[in-house]
Order: sequence, then C-alpha cells, then structure tokens
Amino acid sequence: MALLELRSVTSGYGRSVVLRDVSLDVNAGEIVALIGANGAGKSTLLNTIMGVVPLMGGAVAFDGRPLARIATPAIVRAGLVQVPERRQLFGTMTVEENLRMGAYVRERGEVSALLESQYALFPILRERRGQAAQTLSGGQQQMVAIARALMAKPKMLLLDEPSLGLAPLIVQQIVDLIVALRGRGVTSLVVEQNAKVALAHADRGYVIETGRIATSGTAEALLGDAAVLEAYLGGADVGSNSMEERIRAKKLAMRADSGQKAGPQTIRGSRP
Repeated sequence: MALLELRSVTSGYGRSVVLRDVSLDVNAGEIVALIGANGAGKSTLLNTIMGVVPLMGGAVAFDGRPLARIATPAIVRAGLVQVPERRQLFGTMTVEENLRMGAYVRERGEVSALLESQYALFPILRERRGQAAQTLSGGQQQMVAIARALMAKPKMLLLDEPSLGLAPLIVQQIVDLIVALRGRGVTSLVVEQNAKVALAHADRGYVIETGRIATSGTAEALLGDAAVLEAYLGGADVGSNSMEERIRAKKLAMRADSGQKAGPQTIRGSRP
C-alpha cells in the first residue's frame, strides 16, 4: 500500500477549481518528483494534501488514514510535513527559534535531542543558531526550512520548489540531502520546475499541466521521453524558451500530428 495516495482529487479556491481529477501515489522510501510550469497547480496540490486548500472531490490518504477534514496540525503529527515554497521562515527570529517552532507537535522533552540531530545534519546551523534567519544566505535559509520540518520527526516530506533561487552548487547540496534523508527512512514528494534536477535523483515522476496529471512514469523513462524532454525539461533544441512556451509548442505539434493523420492541411505558423 502506498504511503501517500491521491484519488481523483479536485480542489481550488472558492469557486475557482485548480486541480481536476488528480491521482498519484508515493510509496514508502521513494523520492517522487512532481514537475510542471508556473500556475500548473503544483503548490495547490501540496496545500490540498496538507488541508490548507479545501478538497472539493476525491480522496487523500496518508499511511492508510483518510485526510479529508483532518486539521493540518494533526496531519503533521501523523508524520506528513511540508517544506513551503520560498522557505517561509520567521525572519526576525533566530535559527534555533525557527527550529523549535517545527517541534510544536512533539513532546517538550524531545526538543533538545531533535535540535542536536539537526545540528549534526547541518553543522552550519549550529554556528548560526543565534543569528536572525533573515540574515542567512538563501541556501542556509533552505537548510533551516528543511531542518524545521525534520523537527516534527516526519515519515514523509512535501518539498515545494526547494531549488528556487539557489545557485547550482547549493541546489546539488539540497538534492544530496534529500537523497540522504531517504537513507534515514524519510520519503519525499518534491515539487520542482527544475525538472532535470528533480528527475535525476527521483524514482518516479508526474508531470502536471493546467491542474491535471499529463503523464507519469519512472524518472528514467521521463528523462528519456523526447516529448517530455522538449516540452518540460528544456531539450537541446528549444533555446531559451520558457516552460510555458515549450508546452504550447508541444500542444501545437500534437495537433499537427493529429491533422496529418486526418488528412492534409496547413499549419501556420531566468544569490545562493
């Protein structure tokens, strides 16, 4: 049985539907990537799982337990924790104060050992423990965000754009950390626009487009799929086009292929 299961999930904001009929699974011990363009519904999907965005239809279950109408703190207590986009730290609070905030669902007697565990994993945070979070570099802030999530002793992390705004060297360090956490028993669903990085270290991947899952498969298969590579991963011949432009190009190519099958016609034609 999957650790995280989504079945025909529909959700959104007020009357605006963002996700439509989304289904995906994440098995214990996996790293699964969810990739897509800006506005595709990636963050909405994570927020729906965590109970922040209301579920309009379908079902979400974690570790065999339905999450519909479960409060976010109870979801965290069950072992599912989100690392939000752009870190969302308490900027004027110290590194250690931010980490302590992540342990709000744990017993008070556990906090000291949990802090020591994070400082062992992130030695730089021990050095910066008394420093205001807003004064750290982007990479160090991302470490704080992940360490804060780990303070809750999660079974699974939902990481929202962990590479956003970071230099390539720092991105690699964050990816290496996610892989290392799997060795400690932490499963991960990684939402990324940096699809090559996400899929290079994932077991499987899903591509989301305008609120629907467009395709899925093993990371190796997605990286080897020419259509996915060109539309979503920035194939060698796409130049500097944005992801949205590549998606539109993919759709036009698909329509052109359909037209050729139906009969002849003319198609006109971004500091660590």
